[in-house]
Amino acid sequence: MSTPSAKLSVLVCKDFACVKIAGRANFMSSPDFKTLLTELNQKGYNRFIIDLAECVLMDSTFLGVLAGFGLVMNPGGESDQCNIELLNPSPRIRELLENLGVLSLFKVTTSAPQLPEDAKVSAHDPVNPTQAQITRTCLEAHQTLMAVNPENVARFKDVTRFLAEDLKNLEKSSQ
Repeated sequence: MSTPSAKLSVLVCKDFACVKIAGRANFMSSPDFKTLLTELNQKGYNRFIIDLAECVLMDSTFLGVLAGFGLVMNPGGESDQCNIELLNPSPRIRELLENLGVLSLFKVTTSAPQLPEDAKVSAHDPVNPTQAQITRTCLEAHQTLMAVNPENVARFKDVTRFLAEDLKNLEKSSQ
């Protein structure tokens, strides 16, 4: 059974990029989300608004990808100096971020988005990741969560061990 992935929409302005996440932000949408954020950053965007108003769920892989990008954009970990704003996260998502020890990487706001006149929808072609790319993204995301908060090691050590073995087997079979 395939779990439907989140729908990602992109709006770019002169000073920032806004990524809207609708639906279930899970491991299947994580490679696409990671690629999108990396590409926007490479295009010169260094301020991001992640609109979570329609995000109903975020799994640990997606949270790990988000945290990894938070570390890149906010290496000091101070939320008042952060270039990533999480807009309207549900209480459950906010609680997950807090419990995993990564909430401080982001500025959290609850309000209606104020879009400047120069805002325009940007084309976004979703990636079609291979199983190895999905597994690698899952592994890296969980390793990030363990690196950010030592309490996460107990939560994810077995998962990362399994993912590392799975990735090794996938890479071996593709040779």
